[in-house]
Parts: sequence; structure tokens; C-alpha cells
Amino acid sequence: MSRWAVVLAGGVGSRFWPLSTAERPKQLLPLATDQPMLADALARLEPLVPAERTLVLTNATLVEPIAALAPGIPRENLMAEPRPAGTAAALAWAAHVIRRRAGDDAVMISVHADWAVADADGFRRALASGAELAARHRALVTVGIVPDRPDPGFGYIQPGEALGDGAHRVARFVEKPDRRRAEQMVADGYLWNSGIFVWRVGDFLAEVAALTPEIAPHLAAHGDDLAAFFSAVTSGIAVDVGVLERSARVLVLGGDFGWDDVGTWAALRRVREPDASGNTTSGLVHALDAEGNVVYAGGNGVVLYGVRDLVVVTRDGLTLVTTLDKASDLKTLIQSLPAAFRDIA
Repeated sequence: MSRWAVVLAGGVGSRFWPLSTAERPKQLLPLATDQPMLADALARLEPLVPAERTLVLTNATLVEPIAALAPGIPRENLMAEPRPAGTAAALAWAAHVIRRRAGDDAVMISVHADWAVADADGFRRALASGAELAARHRALVTVGIVPDRPDPGFGYIQPGEALGDGAHRVARFVEKPDRRRAEQMVADGYLWNSGIFVWRVGDFLAEVAALTPEIAPHLAAHGDDLAAFFSAVTSGIAVDVGVLERSARVLVLGGDFGWDDVGTWAALRRVREPDASGNTTSGLVHALDAEGNVVYAGGNGVVLYGVRDLVVVTRDGLTLVTTLDKASDLKTLIQSLPAAFRDIA
């Protein structure tokens, strides 16, 4: 089996403002560990897929920083999307490239660059199992995460008919629910929709051709021209919606390896080790009579005294102070910033 990896590493990560910027988005920041998140992602994959068979899809402005961060990835494997077009288009293009290089039977593993994973060995075992299932069943396989809480911030997958080897047919995908519905789905055995996908590229592209008219004609017309394809394709279509929800060939494999998508500053409480008072800190921080705070001291040192459940982020020239609840809505804050703060950011 020829295994290939595709790492999606675009986007800005505005929910990690003010540290995350267009020039240095969250996938290039040391958030979950002391290494940039993309470096962690590539290190997790390397025992399973060699660097020469790893593709990174990103923004044009990030190609040079990623090349410096990951010198082992061949330059031709760093692919710049001219504009954000959605995961369906990005993965169709990646599958098309892999098919040209390795044929229809090559197995493609798709992950994101901005995840935290506690058990890297368990993560790789799940991906290897997914690759075997994809090849054996000619299926599109997704790894669904066994939930450890009813989180309304994730989509969910309902497992259907069991096929053995831990695999089920997918009964349905569910968009982000409210908390009450999330609690019921966790109780009913639903899985988190992680965005981990494994398939033979020939099978995936056949489903795209049959089911996704927003993409397939443009791939056929512009298969030798990345810029033309991304300019022509319908943007904003997620692969779940554009392909998987329309396909009868989708299987889900349960995974339990400490996965988190690190979507907001508050997520650092789950992926970094807290102190005895539940504070999660990075950099020069001193806390007294302070509990449950997230502090990222990227510029000046930070001293906390008598506060709870805050997010404090510093970088040179700028400090953000908010609450854990409000940290999930930084886009609203960013849109309200006056020019003086936009210039700093």
C-alpha cells in the first residue's frame, strides 16, 4: 500500500488573536506544546508517512514560513491555494496530484495542522487501520472521535451498521448541535466529526466526479493548473457536505487518542498541563489566589492576583484580557477595533 498524507494548513486562526496574525497564524504558533502546531502534526505523521509523500496545502503567504519550518518536505509538496475554496476543493486537488504521481490505489490520509493529540501512537494506529479499511472496502473512511464531553462546538457522526474491525457505515452527519442535543447524542453513542479522512484517491475522485458538480467539471478542465482550478471552483464547500453526505461509501472508525482541535484560547486548559490552581500558562507568569485562568505571555511578563477564568495574552505592544466564555467570539472584537489597534495587530 502506498500511503500519502495531506495536511491542511491554511487559514488565519483569528480566535487566537492577538498572537495569531495573517503572517503567523495559529498553525505556526507553539500553542498545544512548545513546538509550532504544524511541526507537531508533521512529527506525528512521519513514522507512518515519509516526508516525500506528505503534501501541505496552505495560503500563498505561508509557503516560505512553512518551507523554513519543515525543510524535509519537498518544495513541490507545498501547495498554495490562491484563495480559500473549502476542504472539498482542496482535498480533490490533493487527491488529483497524488493520483498523477502514484496511481488510483494510493491511500491518502487527510489531517489538519492545528490539532492537539495526546496519544500519538494511538493516532497512528487509527490512521493505519483506516488505510486498511479504505483499501479493503473501497470506502471513504472517517475517524470519529469518542467524545469525553457533550461539546456543541463539534459536528457529530451517527454510526450505523457494524462491519467488524471497529468500522461502521455512517448513518448520518450532524452539524454543530445545541448543548442539550449534544448531551443526548453522546449518550446515544455518536462520535465527534474530527475531519480525519482516509481513502484511495481513485475512490474519492470517483465520488467527486459522480456527486460533486461544484468541483468535478473544474478538475477535469483545469487538472494541470492549480491557479485556474481554484479560481473556477465553487468556494466554501466542505468535503463533508460536498462529498461524504452524498456518498453511500462512507465508513466511520472510532478513535480515542486524546484529540482536540484547539479552537480557542480556552482549549489550552484541555491540552496543556495546568498548575495546582488550574491555571494554564506559557511564558513568564506569576499567579497568586488565581484559578482557572489561561495566560500566554508572549511579550511582557504577566502577574495575576485574585482573578478567575480569565484569558490574558500578551505580545509586544498589545495585551488582550477577556473571559474564557468570550474567548470563543474574538471575531466580533477584532471587527470592532479602531485603526490604532488594527495597525498594531
